[in-house]
Amino acid sequence: MNSASIFRYVLLWIVLGLLVGLLSGAASAIFLITLNWATDYRESHLWIIALLPIAGFVIGWSYYRYGENSVKGNNLLLDELYKTEKPIPLRMTPLVLFGTILTHLFGGSAGREGTAVQMGGSLADQLTKYFKLHSEDRRIILIAGVAGGFASVFGTPLAGAIFALEWMQHRKIRWKSLFPALWTALVANWVCASLFGVGHTHYLVDLVPPHTLVNLLWIIPAGIAFGLSGRLFAQSTHFFSHQFSKHITYPPLRPVIGGLLIAAFVYISDSTTYIGLGVPRIVEAFETPLPWYDWLAKTGLTSFTLGAGFKGGEVTPLFFTGATLGNALATWIPLPLALLAGMGFVGVFSGATNTPMACTVMGMELFGYESGIFLGIACLIAYLFSGRSSIYSSQNLDKKFHLYPAEGIFTFSRNSSKKND
Repeated sequence: MNSASIFRYVLLWIVLGLLVGLLSGAASAIFLITLNWATDYRESHLWIIALLPIAGFVIGWSYYRYGENSVKGNNLLLDELYKTEKPIPLRMTPLVLFGTILTHLFGGSAGREGTAVQMGGSLADQLTKYFKLHSEDRRIILIAGVAGGFASVFGTPLAGAIFALEWMQHRKIRWKSLFPALWTALVANWVCASLFGVGHTHYLVDLVPPHTLVNLLWIIPAGIAFGLSGRLFAQSTHFFSHQFSKHITYPPLRPVIGGLLIAAFVYISDSTTYIGLGVPRIVEAFETPLPWYDWLAKTGLTSFTLGAGFKGGEVTPLFFTGATLGNALATWIPLPLALLAGMGFVGVFSGATNTPMACTVMGMELFGYESGIFLGIACLIAYLFSGRSSIYSSQNLDKKFHLYPAEGIFTFSRNSSKKND
């Protein structure tokens, strides 16, 4: 690139990154403020969970009537990155915001990352027509929108930028995307945290053991467990989605049936531990031993909720699953409980989304850089042992190396298909 091209590139993405950061950061702030209200209201009025089937019909009908391709959620962002066929509709933002708030208000088990990412990508893509961006720049602005949404909803700007790059351009990160992703993530995080004053949950890993060979070797069985858990989460979500689509042909009816069963589960179990985000339970996982089955219950309820057609994200439930699984593993693995919870927090996320770099950086941003070696190894092992699974069905994993059992040993495998290259 000559000096004129570099100047145009920098100027263009300073302006676009600022605009996308303002939009995505403000959207995440409004979303988080509303989500906190919905969670508090539900916990103070538990009877409202009985209305989850009605909320499910409203969500299902809204997407059926007005959603068009917005129903694909995060997968639509990936499809457009790979194929750049048509603009992401602006309606995706209010639909996913409305659907996620209703899901949480009435007791579904879901997260928030998917909502923030979809709002960020949808709002960012609206700028394409005003700035007349060509296909390569449109890909970059989609990545910037995802970075802004992710960074602002979790308060992790570095991880937000890396997640967008790693998730959307798996093993093919291009240098032109680096500055827009990071700049947008920083702006969006500042808008959400400083301009709107939205706080984020803090987690404490108070003890990091020495990096001895024995301590590092204990990461291996933990990482394998996290990878298999991420794989179970992804496959369970796809399984329930397939079953609902196969057996219930009218889409608005799927979350109605799902809502009835979820409300019945809450009533029979007499517990709201596994619905909503589950952040209080995640915090507990860093502090005290919990029932061993917490991670399994959250996996089942969240995959069922999302498979039935309710809206939200998967990442916070993955945090819940990972932190409580790490908590359970502390019974057998001689590493500090909080460290294992932190390793699981990002490790299961890494396995389910195939983003080990982003998850490692996120862990260091949340728990401190002292735990980085443990987090990084756990994320890498989880990534390798999750196989060719992803919570995002459109994610391009053609070149992913992974480990799978074959004839009694574990073997490296790679799909060499050129699809979507």
